[in-house]
Parts: sequence; structure tokens; C-alpha cells
Amino acid sequence: MKTKIIKIGNSQGIRIPKSILEQTQLKNVVELEIKDDYLIIKSSNKPRQGWDAAFKKMSENQDDKLLDINNPKINSLWDKDHWEW
Repeated sequence: MKTKIIKIGNSQGIRIPKSILEQTQLKNVVELEIKDDYLIIKSSNKPRQGWDAAFKKMSENQDDKLLDINNPKINSLWDKDHWEW
């Protein structure tokens, strides 16, 4: 699909058809990214969205334990001799 760049105040912009907005689920705020000579418009997700549910599931599955506490496979001599807290 081709569209024209239009003047919007002191800036310029494009009109995105409703059908494309629905297909891409773009909402009020988007992220713009430049890659090579392409302009990429992405949905702006909230940082850490869904983490609370993931942590709850980890806790229910008992997958929320520290892995490196007293684990000789993970702890190394470097950790014991050189690491400072």
C-alpha cells in the first residue's frame, strides 16, 4: 500500500488506514525504529507487562529459588576467592 506524507503543523506524517491499525493492533502510543533505510512502527508495550503472572506461576511451580546458593556446579573458585559483596 502506498500513502502520501502530509504536513501536520511543523511536522509531517502519514495516515494509517483503520484496517491496518486493526490488523497490527496499534493503539495510541507506538515506538518508531530506524533499521537501515526502513522506518518500523511497533506497538509500545508496557515494560515488564505480564511479569506478575509469570512470577506467580514460577512460585506455584517452586521455580523461584536461587540457583547459585551452595551449588558447586555453579559456584567457582573465582566466586569464592575474588567476588566481594
